[in-house]
Amino acid sequence: MRMNEKRKSMAMAGIVILSLALTLMAAQQTNSLVISGQSGHAKVVQVDGRNYVDVEGLARILNGSMSFNGNQIVLALNGGNAPASNPSDGTLGFSKDFLNSGIEAMSQLREWHAALRNAIERSYPISEEWIGPFRRNSQQSLRMAQVAASTDADKNAYPLLAKEFNNMNRLSDKYLNMVKDMNYIAPDSLSNDPLEQRLVACGHFLVNMVSSNQLADDGSCH
Repeated sequence: MRMNEKRKSMAMAGIVILSLALTLMAAQQTNSLVISGQSGHAKVVQVDGRNYVDVEGLARILNGSMSFNGNQIVLALNGGNAPASNPSDGTLGFSKDFLNSGIEAMSQLREWHAALRNAIERSYPISEEWIGPFRRNSQQSLRMAQVAASTDADKNAYPLLAKEFNNMNRLSDKYLNMVKDMNYIAPDSLSNDPLEQRLVACGHFLVNMVSSNQLADDGSCH
């Protein structure tokens, strides 16, 4: 009797799990978005009757670019139905591969910077073992951007991205050395740190450059 009851309980549990799975499948349906006159498609997920479009896919369809500004996603369009820059034609625009790699590299640097700032402001321990993964992830993303550089604009913009990495590297090393020398680190140390100000200015410049899809250099990253 106990064995039969146990089997019935397991069967009921299986029915409940299957019902939940079917409910989720019904609530979430994957489609694709196609824009007339444009090539490619973007994934669309339908949840509770609402359609959500993959922003990166939408940017590809519209020959635009995606970047980040704080907690905002910035979608910049090239305008009209103008074709995207061809990596082999020597035009001034950035290639899509470089844009994607550059955005990823900036995201890694932003994550590294946010972690360091949080540690300083909250007086958390700072060590090379803790900083190391952030440094390695940023280095890897930077290498990917370098490999992806194909147009003249890509190749001229890459050094600016590399300088932002160097700024972040120097900022981390500065506070690591302060820890090693047992110097006091005030929670508001970054507020008046010239290297921090240069890092932030360069970051804002890179975001604006990517958003406009035009090469420029105003000296912020030097």
